[in-house]
Amino acid sequence: MPGGRLTQQERQQIALGVADGLAYAEIARRLDRPTSTVTREVMRNGGPAGYRADLAHRATERRTHRRARATSRAAAASALPHGRDPRAVRDYEEAFATVFMQSGLPRMPARVQAALYTSDSGSLTAAELVQTLEVSPATVSKAIALLENLGLVRRERDERRRERYVVDSEVWYQSMISSAKANTTFSDTARQGIAVLGPGTPAAVRLENIARFMDFVAESIVRAAEQAREILNEPAKD
Repeated sequence: MPGGRLTQQERQQIALGVADGLAYAEIARRLDRPTSTVTREVMRNGGPAGYRADLAHRATERRTHRRARATSRAAAASALPHGRDPRAVRDYEEAFATVFMQSGLPRMPARVQAALYTSDSGSLTAAELVQTLEVSPATVSKAIALLENLGLVRRERDERRRERYVVDSEVWYQSMISSAKANTTFSDTARQGIAVLGPGTPAAVRLENIARFMDFVAESIVRAAEQAREILNEPAKD
């Protein structure tokens, strides 16, 4: 039923579709569901290579129970700032985490990243992440280590000397620049093969065309990032 929770039978159909190599859009069409629902279902439950209908169904039941407990605690606690709906915020964080997963992040670092970006301060302590995500301190530590290694978060000390994990807009700029550098490295490597394979040969021409393409893309990324950098630092509007 469109809009409701996935049933176990629907999950079995998703598993069959994934095993058959169907696109998420086609699986969604057969189920009369949004493509985003199928994508999120697969990515949060093992990905294309590890999705299992029975495991996904049990995992969803566990998440539902945890969400119910969290909702009860939220009701007993003070309301979220700015009149936010706790359930809507949680659902959005999960959707945002799915986007990070599709970009290549494992599930837990993706959840940490989403939690940081949706916090008003753009920073959280380890204890706050443990409470928000309902995971162990070791799980948070491992996720942060990966995000730090990728340059997606940084650490700083607050006035109480607590270690905070921070994301800021500059991360997006640096990410684009890193992407451009990777493209440049690829084009340089492609050109090294031209001399090896022989200038003018079909393989060498192919590599030269790839190198020219990657050079153009890298230059375009750097130019666009520099031009748009100030957008990242614009103050919030009322």
